[in-house]
Amino acid sequence: MGRNKRPLWTGGPGPDEMTSERRPRVSSPVWTGTSGKRPERSGKRPEREAKKKKKRFSPEGKMEPFQVGGDQDESVAHSAVEEDEFTPKSPISMPYIPDELNDPTAHPATLAAFNEAHVKYKAKLSRRYGLFSLPPQLKLASSCLFNHRHLLPIRESAQKAVLHAAKSIIRLSSSVDGKLLANCCGLWIKWDEDSKTGIVLTTAHLIRSNHPTENHWEGKDEYNIKSKVIVHLLDGNTADGHYLYHQEHYDLAFFKVRVDEEVEVPHFSVSMNCGQDVFRLGRDDHMILRITHGSVEYLNPGSDERHHYMYFYHQKDDSLSHQRHDDRLPNKNNDDYLCDDDGGSIIDLDGKVAGLVNKHLEESFVPSSILDKCVDLWCKFRCIPRLHLGMTFISIKLLDPIHIEMMCRMYKIEDGRWPYCSRESHAEKLGICLGDIIERFNGELISTTVELEKMLLGRCKDHLDQGGHLNEKINISIQVFHTEERLRRNINLSVDVSDGAEVVNRRTYPITAIEGTFASGQPSKNVADDPCLPRRERTWESYRR
Repeated sequence: MGRNKRPLWTGGPGPDEMTSERRPRVSSPVWTGTSGKRPERSGKRPEREAKKKKKRFSPEGKMEPFQVGGDQDESVAHSAVEEDEFTPKSPISMPYIPDELNDPTAHPATLAAFNEAHVKYKAKLSRRYGLFSLPPQLKLASSCLFNHRHLLPIRESAQKAVLHAAKSIIRLSSSVDGKLLANCCGLWIKWDEDSKTGIVLTTAHLIRSNHPTENHWEGKDEYNIKSKVIVHLLDGNTADGHYLYHQEHYDLAFFKVRVDEEVEVPHFSVSMNCGQDVFRLGRDDHMILRITHGSVEYLNPGSDERHHYMYFYHQKDDSLSHQRHDDRLPNKNNDDYLCDDDGGSIIDLDGKVAGLVNKHLEESFVPSSILDKCVDLWCKFRCIPRLHLGMTFISIKLLDPIHIEMMCRMYKIEDGRWPYCSRESHAEKLGICLGDIIERFNGELISTTVELEKMLLGRCKDHLDQGGHLNEKINISIQVFHTEERLRRNINLSVDVSDGAEVVNRRTYPITAIEGTFASGQPSKNVADDPCLPRRERTWESYRR
């Protein structure tokens, strides 16, 4: 019977997946000498072994994240071995049992020797595969760019964009008194060749020590700027992250990192539109890149969320035939869109950063138009001021078209924002109420809340350029349409210039008894009808339905 021969590996099962029933045979048998000791190889193997670096361990005693290429890859990349010192490695030969000895009952010693040799063979293969592939113990599902058939038309350009953008994405971890606080991703935004330092932009969730409520407008989050921050670099090394600044309203944080090699600084996308094709990139605990395809959702920020958010939408239904055609089903540990990538990047098909993931109640991110202005302000003034209007808004443009059409018929208005005024704010005192429509700011027609945030940041930059300071008041002009009165007014609104988190307090009133009834059960005047008390509000959610 002839021997079965096939290549060592053709993209099929890795060495850890080969079973004894499927072990392929090759023509080179294992060494079968009788001395009990394998002959020494010639060359400079002891010298090469002495040059290998020791494995790195984290302060907690765990191995550092897996790095593709290992020490041998690093030596090749840096040309550490001269050509005249190079000694070719011995080829890896797969052991087999000849047909005449392939009877475990008659030749038990042969079978035992084969099993021992096969274990060593698999270990050698694993070391070689580790130079260019993922560690087999992770058993990760393939990324969307590899297995999702509906991405075939854009795969080549998308892969190029993803690999380019991935060079700027790193991972950070924070701790307080040795206790883990948070893990997240971040991206390089600046590099200084002289000082060998880089600046990392990430979410302020990295140092957030207390998050008592989901309502951002209450401003109750707490941050620990003395947290110990570790930056996990792409080469597997780590460095200390030194706190520079954080902005609580936009939930952004800046850290300085000492790095010897130049880092990749990304470009920001000029604009971001609803419905646009994008990819979300992040890194898991092993620094493995996680890729998720999606689009920018056509959605207003929720009543508890800041105005600058946009939203990432992706298909989660793995039963769709066009998404997967392999037998490696996703699970909560390895699915490509279950990576904890807070602080990761949203990129467009050109590989430019279109947003920074800043998860809240939804798949929210800070768009590049806001990031670009925030970075410019911080680089120039070392702060990121914003105008506090004392109002939250819903954009009419992002409502259901049937609502927009109804407003157009009733009020001849197709664009603007519904305001909700903070209690005792200047806007409330000027008569702006829920249900009115803010049409213009400083004479500009502004459609979305993101465009409004850009205007507020731009106005702050002008204020500081002209010699103004934080915590001062300036005036802005607002055009308001009062819907009940069908009256249009221009108002000068006094607002604060602040780099803190804006707080918007809802107006409330207490209920001390059943409305309309005395404790004795006799009818009484409804406290909501008392002219000395504020009129009961129509809820924010009722306007969203």
